[in-house]
Amino acid sequence: MVLSARQTEILADAEYLAHRYDEVADGFRFVHVPRDVHRSSTFITDEHLPNVDQFELISRGELAPSLDQLVPVHFIFHSAYCCSTMMARAFDIPGTSMGLKEPMVLNDMIGWKRRGASEAMVSDVLDRSLDLLARPFDGDQAVIIKPSNICTPLAIPALRQRPDAKALLLYAPIDSYLKSISKKEMWGRIWVRDVLLGTLKDGYLIGGFSQEQLLQLTDLQVAAVGWLSQHAAFAKILDTIGSDRVKLLDSETFLARPDEAIDQLNEFFDLGLSQEKLDQIISGPAFTSHSKLDQNKPDVVFDAAKREQEQSQTAALHGAEIDMVVPWIKAVAESQNIRIDIGSNLLS
Repeated sequence: MVLSARQTEILADAEYLAHRYDEVADGFRFVHVPRDVHRSSTFITDEHLPNVDQFELISRGELAPSLDQLVPVHFIFHSAYCCSTMMARAFDIPGTSMGLKEPMVLNDMIGWKRRGASEAMVSDVLDRSLDLLARPFDGDQAVIIKPSNICTPLAIPALRQRPDAKALLLYAPIDSYLKSISKKEMWGRIWVRDVLLGTLKDGYLIGGFSQEQLLQLTDLQVAAVGWLSQHAAFAKILDTIGSDRVKLLDSETFLARPDEAIDQLNEFFDLGLSQEKLDQIISGPAFTSHSKLDQNKPDVVFDAAKREQEQSQTAALHGAEIDMVVPWIKAVAESQNIRIDIGSNLLS
């Protein structure tokens, strides 16, 4: 099929985000998302984008075998509650790179697979999705994709499809993670059970528990099992792809040493940023305003001190329970020969 002039225009312009994959139509829904909308949206999801109903559909069969002017893509896979949004915002650097915060088209790959799509079908559409996400904004030389935390099963396939791509695996230490969940109260506890169900559907829930035993766990034990499953998956990604293309970093180290982390990622992702530009990033909005609140409270700063304050307040309320769950999940990890301390080799 021959693309219309309008379709050609859309595909040539990265402001038209490949937002969703429509499996019924076997096509991609494109939504107009200029850079300033990316910047003001916490995530590029249905909830946060202003115009998701104003999409234009292009059939996958109408796409050319290859798209022009694609740039390298790299990834930030994460465990949630680990400052990954802050990091993705840091890579919104006009003329160098664009940080994409949780593109829904990758979530669609997970949902489609859960509904029975074959590995081959998902692989083909994932490859096309990554092509569409690799279209650069004017002058950019790379795209840094931060998928949703549910997209961990896509890491190995995506990195195999893109031999030049690299990935950072960003995670929160277990006690920090449990404090973040506790801080969210009921909604955090509902969320971790939803995560556990997704992990079970995706086939990477750790073993050792029957369904009856899982139902008997407390909310924070469920959170810890989900965290350990993600942790084991990260270790598998590192072992499968190799440390030359996969780096690990924990959120506490990132917050304590952000300048070193961004400096190393500049080198790792081969962005070629000058020291002056690196200094501007560290003093810029990614590190001086709250990633989740900046639209309404631009002066709210979130840094290592603020995180420590929040977590200390949470510990005062939930510390006793957390102090019981942490050694419990460490014993679970030891019983299943899972490395619970996978380190932060980005800065080693």
